[in-house]
Parts: sequence; structure tokens; C-alpha cells
Amino acid sequence: MRAIRHGLGAFVSVAVLLTGIAVAAEVRAAPAPAEELPVTAPAAEEPENFGASCRTVVQGSTVTAHCQNPYPRTDRIRLHVECERWWDVDSDSAPVEVGPADYGTITGRCWKEVRSAWITHQPADQAPDPTPVRGS
Repeated sequence: MRAIRHGLGAFVSVAVLLTGIAVAAEVRAAPAPAEELPVTAPAAEEPENFGASCRTVVQGSTVTAHCQNPYPRTDRIRLHVECERWWDVDSDSAPVEVGPADYGTITGRCWKEVRSAWITHQPADQAPDPTPVRGS
């Protein structure tokens, strides 16, 4: 019994010694705190919240987009409709400006089924983009 106690005591002593060495190595490896605070770059200008919140509804071959602009900048929106049939003509609506705290509705349609519909946004102070880019 006495040999087990000495063996356990030796094991615990070695474990504590190894733990102390590991902690000392970690402390030694840590960099010393800098005397001066690092200079941070000025914060980049955050992007302005922009773009009307739009919801599209497809009923048969007709697509309706309901948009509401909660931001102080006018948003120019366009509805793009892609038709399912190869012979059915896809369409892009004329740009519609939705002012601050304003609401707008745009409709589009296909002859038969609608494959997809999406809205594009552009600030009203920029020139209209002649080529629509898919996105919302």
C-alpha cells in the first residue's frame, strides 16, 4: 500500500511539473504588450442603405412587383420577366422611380407560363443602365 502511495505521489508530482513547464513555455511565447496603441486606419465609409423592398407575385402568366422604398434616396426599379416557352418573348419594364417613403407597382407578362421574374435597382441620380443585370 505504501508503494502505491509513493507511486501515485510521484505520478502527481511529474504531472504538475510537466503542466508548469507547458504553461511557462506558453507565457514565454506570448508577445509582450505594445507600449503604444496601434494606429488604426480610419473607418471606411459604410455603404448607404439603398434599394426599395420588393415582393413579386406570379398569377398565371402575369407578374406583379410591389415595391416600397424606406430609404431617403430615390430608387429606379425595373421588372424583368423570363418566359418558360422558347417562342415566348422575355420582357424588361421601363424604369420606374420610387421616391423616399413611396410605393410603386410594376406588372409584366408572358403569353404562357412564367419561368422567373426579378427586380433590378439603380439610384435615380445615375444614368439608366441599358443592359439589365439579373439580381435583386
